[in-house]
Amino acid sequence: MQERTLGQTGLQVSALGLGCMGLSFGYGPATDTREAIALIRAAHERGVTFFDTAEAYGAINEQIVGEALAPVRGQVVIATKFGFRDGVAGAGLDSRPERIRDVAEASLKNLRTERIDLFYQHRVDPNVPIEDVAGAVADLIREGKVGHFGLSEAGADSIRRAHAVQPVAALQSEYSLWWREPEHEILPLLEELGIGFVPFSPLGKGFLTGAIDENTTFDSSDFRNKVPRFAVEARKANARVVDVVKSLAAGKGVTPAQIALARLLARKPWIAPIPGTTKLHRLEENIGAAEVQLDAGDMARIEAAIGTVQVEGARYPSELQKLVSR
Repeated sequence: MQERTLGQTGLQVSALGLGCMGLSFGYGPATDTREAIALIRAAHERGVTFFDTAEAYGAINEQIVGEALAPVRGQVVIATKFGFRDGVAGAGLDSRPERIRDVAEASLKNLRTERIDLFYQHRVDPNVPIEDVAGAVADLIREGKVGHFGLSEAGADSIRRAHAVQPVAALQSEYSLWWREPEHEILPLLEELGIGFVPFSPLGKGFLTGAIDENTTFDSSDFRNKVPRFAVEARKANARVVDVVKSLAAGKGVTPAQIALARLLARKPWIAPIPGTTKLHRLEENIGAAEVQLDAGDMARIEAAIGTVQVEGARYPSELQKLVSR
C-alpha cells in the first residue's frame, strides 16, 4: 500500500489505517482478544502501517494493539489519545498537563513501546488553554516519549493556536460522504498550515457499506442506539444516500465501501482514513479501496450525485456534540 505524509513533521503512514476502537469499545460486545490480535496482524500483513487507539477505549484496547504489533513495532505507526477525566469518555474532559503526562506513561506501558508515534488530544478542553496542552505534548516530544502531536475534532481557532506552539501533524475528525462539514473550513485550514487529516468513521459508522437498513438491530451496548442519525426513521430516509453510493460503485465495479473510501483518498494526498472493522473480509474490502482510481470525472459524478441527497438526523446526541469543535 502506498504511504502518505501527515503534516510537516514527516510522519509517514499507510494511505489507509485501521481504527481499533470497535474491537473492544462502542460497537457492542468486545471481540475476543486472540481474534482482535489476529485481525490487527492481518492488517499489517496486507500493508497497513497506521493503527489508532485511545485511553478512552479502555486499557485493553491499547494492550491489544501493543501485543499485536510488538513483533513489528519498528514498521508501524501507533496513535493514541488523551483528554477524558480518568480515561472515561462520559466523565468529562481533563487535559491538564500533569494528566497528559500520566496518560502518556500509562499508554507507553499498555502499548509495550518506548514512544507514542502520534499523541492526540481527544477533545478540546475549554478549561485548559490549548497552548498549555501543546506545550505539555512538546515536552514529551523533547523527551522522546512522543513522536508527533495531533488534535481530534478541534475547531479552527484551537488548531491555529496549538500549531503555533507545537506543530500539529494531524487532525482526526469525522469525515465521510454523509458528514462533509470539514470541507467548509477545516480542510482549507489544514492545507494552509500543512497539517494532515485522519478521517474517522469514513464509512458513516457502517452505514455507507449498505449492510445497515431500517430493520437492523444493534446490541444494547452499541452507541449507535443513541445516535439520531441511526434512529429507524432516519435510517429509512438515509437509504437514499446508500442507493447513490451503490449506483456509483456499480459503475466502477467496486463496493460501496470502496467508493466511499476512495473518494476520501482522492480528495487530498494528505488524507489517511482509518476505517474500523472486526471482520477479516471487511478489512480486505476496505484495503482494496486503496487500489481504486477515481479520476476528475468520477469525482465530479460523485459530488453531483451526493449533492442531491439530504442526510437526515444529527451525527451525535446533544451531550456529545457539545464536545466538538471548541
